[in-house]
Amino acid sequence: MLYLIGLGLNEKGISLEGIEACRKADEVFLEGYTVDFPYSKQELEKIIGKKLNVLKREEVESDKIVNLAKEKDIALLIYGSPLFATTHIALVQMCIEKKIKHKIIYSASIFDAIAETGLQLYKFGKTTSLPKWTEKHKPTSFIDVIKENQSIKAHTLLLVDIGLEFSEALKQLEKSDDGEIKLKEIIACSNLGTEKAKIFYGSIEKLKKKNIEKPFCFIIPAEMHFLELEFLENFKL
Repeated sequence: MLYLIGLGLNEKGISLEGIEACRKADEVFLEGYTVDFPYSKQELEKIIGKKLNVLKREEVESDKIVNLAKEKDIALLIYGSPLFATTHIALVQMCIEKKIKHKIIYSASIFDAIAETGLQLYKFGKTTSLPKWTEKHKPTSFIDVIKENQSIKAHTLLLVDIGLEFSEALKQLEKSDDGEIKLKEIIACSNLGTEKAKIFYGSIEKLKKKNIEKPFCFIIPAEMHFLELEFLENFKL
């Protein structure tokens, strides 16, 4: 049996069902490459009562976990909701093809938490990611997604690659703006779902003065309802 278990957004976000599955499992693995965790592995181990084995991207994307689940009960812990990333649905597909039992245990994700900004969830368009640039590779395809969303008056959730610092992310966002998207005022969210949660709404210049901890994301708002605008005033810089 393979358990895909969502951890939620803080160290206490895992469900009782998830904890029970971990304690029954022969081995418990932690997917550790899609987010900068807001808490330590040791804190999570205390709550679950089991030693965690941290997996790299290539290990999760291979059939290693699925093959182990042929003979054992295996739990894979995933930050947020377990099917947030396409990698994880691919594991479910492998289980189906190999006739291995699997169970998905859900928890809260960033998709739930962004409602705290006051923006209406049904008004969000496609989600996209801000990648960490290198000297030779500086992709800006996320800009096309923002444009597409803004063309239908939809907000954009812009996730940020692991390892990218806040100041660096703002610089990349600023450099990517070709003048066709509206980046006058954006929203920065940090540690949503934790006691350290922060939300700021303002220009990139004003956001540069803030020291925001990982994990964080941006929201590029499109045309807003007056209730959305009114609520965002709570976070205005």
